[in-house]
Amino acid sequence: MLSAERPLSSLMRMLANVDAVHGLYYLFLHFWIHVFGASEMSVRLPSAIAVGFCVAGTFVVGRMLVGSRFGVLAAVLCTMLPRTDYMGAEARSYAISAAASVWITALFLLLLRHPFARQRSTRLAWLAYAVGLAIGVHLFLYLGLLLVVHGAYLLAIRGRGMRRAWFTAAGFAVILSLPMVALGYSQRGQISFLIHRGYATPRSVLVTQWFGTPVLAGAAWIVIVGAVAAAVLEWRRTGRGAPVVILGVLWVALPTLVLLAVNATTPAYSIRYLSFCVPGVALLLAAGFRAIAFRPARVAAVVLLLALAIPTDIGQRGPYAKDHGSDLAQTATIIGQQARPGDGIVFDRTTAPRQRPRLALRLYPDSFRGLEDIALKTPYRDRAELWDTTNPVSDVTAKLAPLERVWVVERTGSADNIDETDVRALESAGFTVTSAQLVHRTVIYLLTRHQ
Repeated sequence: MLSAERPLSSLMRMLANVDAVHGLYYLFLHFWIHVFGASEMSVRLPSAIAVGFCVAGTFVVGRMLVGSRFGVLAAVLCTMLPRTDYMGAEARSYAISAAASVWITALFLLLLRHPFARQRSTRLAWLAYAVGLAIGVHLFLYLGLLLVVHGAYLLAIRGRGMRRAWFTAAGFAVILSLPMVALGYSQRGQISFLIHRGYATPRSVLVTQWFGTPVLAGAAWIVIVGAVAAAVLEWRRTGRGAPVVILGVLWVALPTLVLLAVNATTPAYSIRYLSFCVPGVALLLAAGFRAIAFRPARVAAVVLLLALAIPTDIGQRGPYAKDHGSDLAQTATIIGQQARPGDGIVFDRTTAPRQRPRLALRLYPDSFRGLEDIALKTPYRDRAELWDTTNPVSDVTAKLAPLERVWVVERTGSADNIDETDVRALESAGFTVTSAQLVHRTVIYLLTRHQ
């Protein structure tokens, strides 16, 4: 949000320094906000629409590989996956990259199944595939791993007649993607924090990445293993593999394994980064249910899996669902209702920037209109970085002279909150705490000047 709302000149300076891998999405959201505003509904709507395209694409791929009924089942399962639900309700690029992933794959399958009659049409179709992949990489860098999936699938189905055309298109896509790859590599330090988070754990990969809860994950993996087992039995019986299972396994496994391997030497893995593999998970689940011969049992199994997903999907729509309990909206509401024009406000500056209560001011500016931002040093729009810079309260006590009331907004458990640094600085300047309100993980203090 902060990046998208910058003036274009400020955004370009920032992208030259940080977050270039998200630049295309920021540009899109910049113009979207100019047309539709910056409300929560507005900025999340593109992701919701993109999930619709992702689900539709999953149906198309399922129909191409198996049939229409299978496509419908895969689409329903794609809709229910907690990862789909989550990325459809956040203002990030992951839903759009997932939609791009499945439609590029649909074009890839179309090229394999129906080579165009005219040589010129064939070249244009492969060119569209290459350009689509390159655009996808500029939208989200790791979408380039789709090339690994498609190349492996082509080898697995022994599509010798299409290898030359695919390698040519893949090479062109790589060339078009090189500027973004180079920028992403040069700015790799910005995700160095991942190495300290311990995200690459068995629980993250097997549970959180797709399914949210161990119960749903256990049931889903049983279905997926069933799909693979049925495909192996079919191959042993007929000598032919199941294309939908082959594609699903490669789509889910290869990008995950590549990121985990890279993560062993440099930070590269987060559960969000593999959101573009969601259609592959849905295809494998649909294949597993299809392997259940007794129709009533198949229907019951599908209903059971959908029911197991409901608690997670509901939880992800709760008031504190985002970013492990974000309460910025609730904090802004309280300030907007209780603060007076001319009051001062101070925000906790001792947490990680993405967790600072100050973000409430940037996301919900109307609630803070008329308040004196005492500690602000340099607004983010004037920097080639992501965040505002601020001063300690003890360095700006001169700004307190005309104020009668000051609000202090702190995150519970932060260094500032534990040591009461800002509160003590204000008390030394003649203020007294008159109220303290806890909003989930945020404490809002009101201090008034001694009479």
